[in-house]
Amino acid sequence: MAWSSFFRRATSLYHAHPVLIAIATVSTAGGGIFAYKTVYACSPDVNMPKKKVVVLGSGWAATSFLKNLKNPSYEVEVVSPRNYFAFTPLLPSVTCGTVEARSICEPIRNIAKKKHVKIEFREAECYKIDPINRKVYCRANQPADLEGKEEFTVDYDYLVVAMGARPNTFNTPGVEEHCLFLKEIEDAQRIRRAVLDCFEKASLPQLTEEQRKRILQFVVVGGGPTGVEFSAALHDFVNEDLAQLYPSLKDLINITLLEAGDHILNMFDKRITEFAEEKFKRDGINVKLGAMVIKVTEKEIHTKDRATGTMVSMPSGLVVWSTGIGTRPVITEFMKQIGQTSRRALSTDEWLRVEGAANVYALGDCATIQQRKVVEDIEAICRRADKDNKGSLSVKELQNVLKDISERYPQIEIYMKRKQFTSIVDLLKSVQGNEEKEKSTQVNIATFKKALSEVDAQMKNLPATAQVASQQGVYLADCFNRIEKCKENPEGPPRTRGEGRHRFRPFRYKHFGQFAPLGGGTTAAQLPGDLVTYGHSTQWLWYSVYASKQVSWRTRILVISDWTRRFLFGRDSSRI
Repeated sequence: MAWSSFFRRATSLYHAHPVLIAIATVSTAGGGIFAYKTVYACSPDVNMPKKKVVVLGSGWAATSFLKNLKNPSYEVEVVSPRNYFAFTPLLPSVTCGTVEARSICEPIRNIAKKKHVKIEFREAECYKIDPINRKVYCRANQPADLEGKEEFTVDYDYLVVAMGARPNTFNTPGVEEHCLFLKEIEDAQRIRRAVLDCFEKASLPQLTEEQRKRILQFVVVGGGPTGVEFSAALHDFVNEDLAQLYPSLKDLINITLLEAGDHILNMFDKRITEFAEEKFKRDGINVKLGAMVIKVTEKEIHTKDRATGTMVSMPSGLVVWSTGIGTRPVITEFMKQIGQTSRRALSTDEWLRVEGAANVYALGDCATIQQRKVVEDIEAICRRADKDNKGSLSVKELQNVLKDISERYPQIEIYMKRKQFTSIVDLLKSVQGNEEKEKSTQVNIATFKKALSEVDAQMKNLPATAQVASQQGVYLADCFNRIEKCKENPEGPPRTRGEGRHRFRPFRYKHFGQFAPLGGGTTAAQLPGDLVTYGHSTQWLWYSVYASKQVSWRTRILVISDWTRRFLFGRDSSRI
């Protein structure tokens, strides 16, 4: 009887104070700190109805959110036209058969297998969002029956919009009809078949040499990371594999990369940009800078030189368009409803909440965080740092200011050693380790703000990359894990920003570096700490990082096996 009474009292105590029991139990076993981190600070009421969270999309942001959501007080419904997550950084490898398409795809239902959170998936496309009635209108990919019931609505308490973006054609005539894009798995497979079709077509005996040259003229529009990586991958595929299978066509192949700006990879360090342009020149890839595409036809692409205005047309057998991203129609319509007609993407605050729509969050390529201007923030930061109101900062105060600014605007570090910033960086280096100089040296605040004026015009938004979307998904999941708990006793002091109060830190992007595969077993990398490296050793670093970032052990093993197969047997040239 004594033991049964003890168990009854222990059970009632556990239901009353589950955290205290968990901490006390695990602490006695030597794992108190870990237990404190893994249990909830406040227990959700089991009798309360679960909140409905609807997630639109299955890309980097949505998948990262689903993987990190752990609070069982939600029931989640995912709506996406594709039932898998794709590791998009390896899409250029898929176009050339280095990696198979299935190797970088993981079914959403596999990812959604969670022990504590109920997640349902619907393979459908959202075509309308109703923020007033908290409904999303969806259209299934496949008709349910013959009565036209393929359309349905989903109610939500919270809506997470992570639908990504579509390729931006800038309304250039002929692009939609005659160009291929590289945004989805289907795009990569389509490009692979088109490349092989060009070689098979050029092998037909009735064609003239001029016709063969035109068919084997491959044009890539856009000198960003995707365009550069695809150009390098295509060059390797053509020269290492297809040239051996089609020896008579080897001298007729031409790859051209068109970039409207002054340099390719203009978001990378200048050293990487110069190295990439020089390497492409050695490899025979024609890089044309300042070339703006004005029209694309079935057999030609027309460009305009940005400096001289000269019109040039060149023959083309295959054109791949990779010039940036645009807004999806459903997002455009939603933005009209909430009064964001002047935006290019959904505007959110620093907690990823959509401005003008209650309980709606947006992340990834379809959204942008609306931040104050850099100079406005710097004024506030400098006022706090300049405690004696002298209008200047000591070296130590300046270092703290730069640290604060870099935390708020991580991408600003890219500009730290460019143009006006050079003098400030050199100044910090010259006094480093000398206490007397550090105390005596002063930097005028007005001069410092002037040095940042150019950065203010360029660095307002975060880049549309998988790294940003993934971090946003992790951040939002962490907020949702705590948002419904401890409302009467929030963690730490609430932070005030604009209207209302919020208990969580705003989202802060941390830049962990970026890679640029350049073909021939060579990769360039810009790593934290202003470290720039390129060569074969960096290629192996790229392999290890991309393998480790796969979402499951299944895809990790498949990708590594594909790379091994390619090393041993070359790339597959069958049209499958």
